[in-house]
Amino acid sequence: MNEGAAIRRRGRYAATDAKREGIVAAARAVFEREGLNGATLRAIAAEAGYTPAALYFHFDSKEALYAEVLGRSIATLQAKVDEAVAAADTPAQRFHAAALAFFDFYAAHPRDLDLGFYLYRGGMRPHGLGRDRDKALNDALEASLAPIRAAAQALGADAAQADLIMADVFAHAVGVLLLAHTKRIRMFGASARALMERHIATELARLPRR
Repeated sequence: MNEGAAIRRRGRYAATDAKREGIVAAARAVFEREGLNGATLRAIAAEAGYTPAALYFHFDSKEALYAEVLGRSIATLQAKVDEAVAAADTPAQRFHAAALAFFDFYAAHPRDLDLGFYLYRGGMRPHGLGRDRDKALNDALEASLAPIRAAAQALGADAAQADLIMADVFAHAVGVLLLAHTKRIRMFGASARALMERHIATELARLPRR
């Protein structure tokens, strides 16, 4: 392949990547407004400035687009958790850092929490994105919580206990975040982050220390 052809090919790839990125950005905007159930490929195409047919070159359904948007959100969450854990020295510090980084990410990005739980217009029982996509996204979310489990085991919990502790931290974080983002926490006169910090301290206090 001559140099001119190579340059043209790189240009086509760059244009395709840019188009895909534009579609994903448009999809996120529509999903944030309408939720998974309310969004349509036609609306996403209009937001991106393309025809619906153009979207099918990159994504075969709105569920595939939602999975892409949500997958990117979880990847950002994972990076934040990993960064926090890397700065911690002891298992107790890693536990605290991982749990709080998870909470802080969703506290700072409430629409990512909406995306993760399909809360906006989707109700409490979303229909999902398909078995394979749901599993991949759930696995990615669990990976972002895994440092909590690993730290619990390093502190003396067995595997089953560590799994329950990880699930408990996740459930507590989501509950407090939901209270915070819906403003219901005001009725308690409490700080959402302080409640999360309190729960982390309680979990750490219950863990055996090796």
